[in-house]
Amino acid sequence: MALTVLLRCDNLDATRHFYQALLGFTVARAGDTLTVEQYGGVLIFTEQDLWHGQPGFTGTFYFSVPDVDALFAALKDRVPLAWPLQVMPYGGREFGIRDCNGYHLAFRQLITG
Repeated sequence: MALTVLLRCDNLDATRHFYQALLGFTVARAGDTLTVEQYGGVLIFTEQDLWHGQPGFTGTFYFSVPDVDALFAALKDRVPLAWPLQVMPYGGREFGIRDCNGYHLAFRQLITG
């Protein structure tokens, strides 16, 4: 089952720039929404306050990637890091960033062998 998440942002243009220019995501605008997609994950952003200030999101969006080391090297000096590239106890190698809206994105690769 695929999951798509709708999130609030303050500025669709700034969000477009962050995801397209800095992260290399595919970006499409449709009316009041911006859809960003990469690595099989889809996020949709809107400037509308559909939640009337509630609820707030307190989690992290994880993207599984084929080469986490190469992606970290490409992004580490371009975006705000939330945590550095590291091996996690669950058997993955990952790093985290903060997007222009304050959301945490993690990019991980499972360690095999």
